Amino acid sequence: MSTLTKLALGLMGKLRPAPSRGGAPEAIELPPPSTEGGLPLMDALRRRRSERAFLPDVLPAQVLSDLLWSAFGVNRPEAGGRTAPSALDAQEIDVYVALPEGTYRFEPRGHRLELVSAADARRVTGYQDFVADAPLDLVYVADHSRMKLVPVAQRTVYSAAAAGAIAQNVYLYCASAGLATVIRGWIDRDAIAQALGLGHDQEVLLSQTVGYPRA
Repeated sequence: MSTLTKLALGLMGKLRPAPSRGGAPEAIELPPPSTEGGLPLMDALRRRRSERAFLPDVLPAQVLSDLLWSAFGVNRPEAGGRTAPSALDAQEIDVYVALPEGTYRFEPRGHRLELVSAADARRVTGYQDFVADAPLDLVYVADHSRMKLVPVAQRTVYSAAAAGAIAQNVYLYCASAGLATVIRGWIDRDAIAQALGLGHDQEVLLSQTVGYPRA
């Protein structure tokens, strides 16, 4: 689906997910993340970049596990601490994962994916053509109901900063693992919210495409 078609459908409020490309299990148990190795930090920073051409190849389960743990996984189990910060430890960001077989929410404490829609929502996550070709798109959603200690007027700013930290984690993991990624703010937030079945306390912030680079 072209960018112009998506824009037109978005203006009419008719941008919808595609049918699932396979059975969508209710949950996907991820293998334990590999939390050692990878590039040294300075090398990963040197290689960090945005790319917009992706192969459709599915990411192996271990790569998906490591990617999501790097993004916002639990790195201090005794305290429930995460790999990215959030103000007042609200941990208000949910990471949604749009795959060909369905759309899932990452559950960091159980390190698994939980089904939210048995549909392929990748094309809804952005206007760019490549979003439906890459194997997955991440969507960062703030749940303001977890931010009761943050003044209402500042909740979007605080949650956007948290989402930015998560997105940078994804960038650094991709640089280390030889993956391509790009963060995107040009998105139809209403269409995404509808596809994910979000409530009035949830705010779509950003999307991020991940896959193997097209040479």
